[in-house]
Amino acid sequence: MRNAGLAASAVTLTPGGFSQGTSEEEQAGAVFHVFAFQWKPEATELQKQKAAKDIAAFQGQIPGLVDTHVGPNISPRGKGYTFGGIMRFKDRASLDAYTQHPAHLALLAWLVPLIDAIELDLRA
Repeated sequence: MRNAGLAASAVTLTPGGFSQGTSEEEQAGAVFHVFAFQWKPEATELQKQKAAKDIAAFQGQIPGLVDTHVGPNISPRGKGYTFGGIMRFKDRASLDAYTQHPAHLALLAWLVPLIDAIELDLRA
């Protein structure tokens, strides 16, 4: 795809290629929240373990959170990102609510100073 720009609507990879999503499709369906951390030198092993435990504990606390998988990155191509996870939400509204949920905000309060992170949100 030469000279391809960013599309305003969702694009889905299908066996036949790419398909353009409609705005109605964009509002429905599962959303995946993917994240990876590069720990700063001051992060302790206990803090790393607490992060994994706290993120896993969101399951059952956060409405609309369907699945949570979190742990050390085992890829040799991780480019310094040594920890990460995938969370599946039932829809975009659930993901949006998660970002402001008190449990998530409490985690961010102590975790953000210890990491450099990357995040991706993808539709299923």
